[in-house]
Amino acid sequence: MHLRSLRRPGGSVRTPVLEAETVLVEQYGDLVRLAHLVLPATLGRHRRVLVAHSLVQRTLPRIRSAHPVPSVPAQRAPGPARFSAVWALTAEVLRGALAYGRGARPWVARHLPRLPLVFGLRLFPRSGGAAELALAQRLSGVSAAARAAFLLGVVHGLSQDDVRALLTAAGAADPDEAVRAAAALRAGKDEQGTAATLLASQEFDACALQASPTDLLRRRRRVRVGLAVCGVAAISAVTLVTTTSGGSPGPAYTPAPAAGPALRPAALLRTPAGEWDNTARVDFTAWPVRGDRAADEALLGRALGAWAHPSSGTRVTTAAATSRAVPVTPPRLLFAGGVGARAVVLLHDGERLARYSEPLSGAAPGELTIARADDSDVTTAAAVAVDDGRGGGGVRYLLAPWVAEAGTRDLLRPDALARPLAVAKDGVTAAVPPVPSGGDCGSAPVLQLRSSERIAEHHAFLLAGVGALSPVHLTYTPLPGRGAPARQPREATGSEALLAWAHQGCALGRLGGSGVRAVNAWDFARQRLPGAGGDAVWSCARADTWRGPGSVTVTLRTSRDRVDAPGRVVARVPSTALCSRFGRHVVAATQWRAPDGRGYLLAAGSRAVTRIAVSGDVRASRSGSTLAVPAAGHPRVSVRARLATGQDLEGVGGG
Repeated sequence: MHLRSLRRPGGSVRTPVLEAETVLVEQYGDLVRLAHLVLPATLGRHRRVLVAHSLVQRTLPRIRSAHPVPSVPAQRAPGPARFSAVWALTAEVLRGALAYGRGARPWVARHLPRLPLVFGLRLFPRSGGAAELALAQRLSGVSAAARAAFLLGVVHGLSQDDVRALLTAAGAADPDEAVRAAAALRAGKDEQGTAATLLASQEFDACALQASPTDLLRRRRRVRVGLAVCGVAAISAVTLVTTTSGGSPGPAYTPAPAAGPALRPAALLRTPAGEWDNTARVDFTAWPVRGDRAADEALLGRALGAWAHPSSGTRVTTAAATSRAVPVTPPRLLFAGGVGARAVVLLHDGERLARYSEPLSGAAPGELTIARADDSDVTTAAAVAVDDGRGGGGVRYLLAPWVAEAGTRDLLRPDALARPLAVAKDGVTAAVPPVPSGGDCGSAPVLQLRSSERIAEHHAFLLAGVGALSPVHLTYTPLPGRGAPARQPREATGSEALLAWAHQGCALGRLGGSGVRAVNAWDFARQRLPGAGGDAVWSCARADTWRGPGSVTVTLRTSRDRVDAPGRVVARVPSTALCSRFGRHVVAATQWRAPDGRGYLLAAGSRAVTRIAVSGDVRASRSGSTLAVPAAGHPRVSVRARLATGQDLEGVGGG
């Protein structure tokens, strides 16, 4: 969509309505692409496409007025023209899409059918490759307004000021933050030209669609049920007229819908063995089919049926922020076989993992567990729990085909070497004890895996089981070096990383059920303690979830603490960008008692902190990145810091 001032060749301005109608027809595809990108993915692919078309088609009636039609700045045409129909249409499409994402429209208005209507078909854009998927995953981590700003800046070449003005006209809550988030995305690993090409691909084109039938059997049954209901209603009406006794008819019986065409054993996707060694997309899509019951259609049918429409006896567990929607395309079969006393089927639909299990003997109902896995990689797709360990023997994992070595180690004993872990021919490990869920624990066992050299040379990493399908990936960011650039997270297998995690290991058990994908322990400051207290290290552990948001826990450990002593908790902050690449600066404060019995207020900040100030019951300030002042009792303070850039930074903890 080239944003320009639309005028007749003679220079006379066309009427706003005719102008807008012409532009709507000419730029229809680009306007639909914009609406589709901004709308929330939770709508589902079919409904998201229809809503995008509906928003664009309903835009014209909203701008039919006697007022002049405001315009977007001309980016590729000279002249002082500031207003055109393109601006009005784009702003109105954005306003509708943003309101849909916020749920600002009434529930009835959001759910009433509107043109275009599609019956008997499901429509969705064609799937792209690994690059398109990576870009879509990056876009899913920002707000709807930021996605709009990214598209307008990358594809249409608008300046930040023009994007900000357009978002303001569309009613965006925080245009400045959206522009900043879009700029951060543009500064990522994709070059602008590459991102523009990807956004113009079919993955993001809501006009180049793929069609598939709806559930034909379910549709047929619904017609039958509808006819039966109409018959019952007619008979009831006649009965009410011809009888004087007023009895209420019981509820109509509705047959359980069958699985759709996508959920048939014969339709399951099966990756050939060795595919992982010939692809750049090393995730669950590269897993081959394993297990001694991969050809058992009866077992696979029960697993798919439990996902499509679980019976009343089936126990279904859904991880945090995970959709229970039935897949519209065939899932991928990863495993089907016996694990201990149960038969297990493991499926992947591109965004979620589903594990179905049932007893090998007896008639007990099956169990289904569904969890997100939409941003998996060589580490987070390296293992899946196929046995939840409720029998007390520990958790057994199915390892990725690229895992060359497997072992276990205890985080509370950083000096002990990893012990080899037995792995069967089908990739299932021996039982591994989970991390205890209590605060203090006697051990914190984790997996230590090593990738094949065909994937990465000398690449070992740690995974911690916390009761979810996918174990949590553990990483470490070391203390800042003198004059060195900011450190980046690395695998938590070095001596410094293991020492840091020895003080954090017991806290991992609290993550069960929260949908955590990875935890990074960042040692952001070292401080010399007063009163012969030795040294202290300030650490920020950030737990990132599969859905995006993360929480942080700031802790303090000293050189006088035992190697396995839990770190002293300074602050916990939920749903924050702190301690991530979008929140690289942190300052915290806490009360501390020296070995000689004197009380102090300690504060420390990350590498860019140049001055720290505390206020409240204790008032003090110091140049540098650490502060220690005498403070008796339990003072209540707040802490602030000054950064090297001159900006102020709010603290995350106080005495």
